[in-house]
Order: sequence, then C-alpha cells, then structure tokens
Amino acid sequence: MDASETLAVDAFLGLLVPLWQLVIGLLVLVTVVVSVHRLFLRGPSRMGGALLLVGSAVVGLAVVSYLVQSL
Repeated sequence: MDASETLAVDAFLGLLVPLWQLVIGLLVLVTVVVSVHRLFLRGPSRMGGALLLVGSAVVGLAVVSYLVQSL
C-alpha cells in the first residue's frame, strides 16, 4: 500500500466514525424511551427505586465520558 492508498483509507474511516456515533446514539435513545415507557406502566410504587437507578446510571455515564475525553 502506498501513501495515497493509506490516506484514502484513513479518509474513508474518518467519514464512518460519525455514522457509528449516530447509530449508537439512536440505539441508546430507543433503549431509554422503551425503558421509560415500561417504568411508567409499572406505576408510582417503583418510581423511587427506578429514579435512583437511572440517576446513578446518568452520573456513571457522565464520569466515564469525562474520563474517556480526558485521555
């Protein structure tokens, strides 16, 4: 592989990275919507525990995201 082929492959992969981020984001969004819908169907008796679980998941995701960004 010469230099021009290497640059072409790098450019192609650079175009695919945002596409994968979009796909992952859409899958996460669908998962959150389905989870919230199921939570509302269960009623208010389980809301307290569910909110603690969701809150801790959001904080954990924010911490992991910050640590990955700082590398």
